[in-house]
Amino acid sequence: MTTPDNRRIVIFDTTLRDGEQSPGASMNLAEKMEVAHALVELGVDVIEAGFPIASPGDFEAVREIARQVRGSTVCGLARCREADIDRAWEAVQHAPQRRIHVFLATSAIHREHKLRMGKDEIIQRAVEGVRRAKGYCDDVEFSPEDAARTEIDFLCQVVEAAIDAGATTVNIPDTVGYAMPSEMHRVIATLCQRVPNIHRTILSVHCHNDLGMAVANSLAAVEAGAGQIECTINGIGERAGNCSLEEVVMALRTRNDFYRADTHIVTQRLLPTSRLVSGVTGIQVQRNKAIVGQNAFAHEAGIHQDGMLKERTTYEIMRPEDVGYAQTELVLGKHSGRAALADRVRTLGYHLSPEQLDAVFEEFKILADKKKEIYDGDISALVEQEIMAVGELWSLVSYYAATGTGREPDVELVLRRRGETFTAKMNTGDGPLDAIFLAIEQITQTHVTCKDFHVHSITMGKDAQAEVQVELEHEGRLFRGRGVSTDSVEASTKAFLNAVNRIAAMGNGKRRD
Repeated sequence: MTTPDNRRIVIFDTTLRDGEQSPGASMNLAEKMEVAHALVELGVDVIEAGFPIASPGDFEAVREIARQVRGSTVCGLARCREADIDRAWEAVQHAPQRRIHVFLATSAIHREHKLRMGKDEIIQRAVEGVRRAKGYCDDVEFSPEDAARTEIDFLCQVVEAAIDAGATTVNIPDTVGYAMPSEMHRVIATLCQRVPNIHRTILSVHCHNDLGMAVANSLAAVEAGAGQIECTINGIGERAGNCSLEEVVMALRTRNDFYRADTHIVTQRLLPTSRLVSGVTGIQVQRNKAIVGQNAFAHEAGIHQDGMLKERTTYEIMRPEDVGYAQTELVLGKHSGRAALADRVRTLGYHLSPEQLDAVFEEFKILADKKKEIYDGDISALVEQEIMAVGELWSLVSYYAATGTGREPDVELVLRRRGETFTAKMNTGDGPLDAIFLAIEQITQTHVTCKDFHVHSITMGKDAQAEVQVELEHEGRLFRGRGVSTDSVEASTKAFLNAVNRIAAMGNGKRRD
């Protein structure tokens, strides 16, 4: 925890903005709200909720987060353009703590090829953008995009001008992940030394991971004097992603002896938040990922196991409990009531409406009849399945599938739409799943290409639930679907149908009247 001897580092989370820009990671409004609430419980200082002018959906999400979320500053991104800034203010104005984040590229390559603007014009535009944002709210952040590749003399000029115009935070982005830690350290140290009004602002960094340096560069910036780190849950984001929140936070916490800096992050919420973001985005966390990966605290080598049995700190530099791993697994069963489930859902960090809780409880009872032991992972899967619901146009009634080596599959599928049932029979396809998917396409009259298909076990045991994630392409756009069941075929069917419902919800699917 932060002590009087430590510097306080502000954690600026951009999972809902930069993170959502990861291919295939789009979230609907309900999912964004759930993540936003989780970020507040995690202790994030600033939530960059989106880029309001980018689309009506982005605007609505930022506005609703500003209206409902309490405990963190809500930030909207804007280019140094009047319309962008006005729209950002319109979205964040209802938040008790709000920030407008304006940006403008400054590197030579961006000035010449993207903006076609000279240095003086860049400074003028930056100053105008900061001043317009400052006219709306006191908390204004300015980012010179591609700062890590900007000439240091010009970068100092831009930063000084932005601070004079009213920027309370100045962010230094390594937009394309090009910098090395020593370079990032030098840039931040130079700004601290050469910009005369630097004491009037908080210096921030926003590092991308194209060369795998995002966390290292962010830590180097802190060492040089930066007071804010921009990061995302699980390190998701454009291309190779962003600085990983859980990694940079635990590096500061674990090596407090070195950095003498810490955050207000509730580290016990790191694992649940990681799992929530993974579930709603469909981007799986690799097993060996630091802090939140499945193997992060696993020990298989005999020498390591022997050392752990004698003294945990021989091979563990962090306690698994400190990042959210718990030993209490089995707490609910078929005789558990709604109140017990509601309490466990809250403990796991989810926020459900009474209607959502009713739906989860109904599915929980069905699952409890199939499984003797209900794990936290099972409950999380049920909750996330409900969060991802898109107002099901089509729902699964039943399926029958028979197949064998060298035999064509025999499938019968029944779906329901607005109280009416539709049936399709298939005896073609490359196995039963392909036949079921073809049957869904036939009934819903939605033609897609399956681009990705993942299935894995949520918990342990032969009766474990299968979680299936699919990615479908329809008319040039990608749509994700997720399904959970102890029956892997049923889970696959639900996942495919969930994606088709997303297509219908976006107005891209044909509907039968």
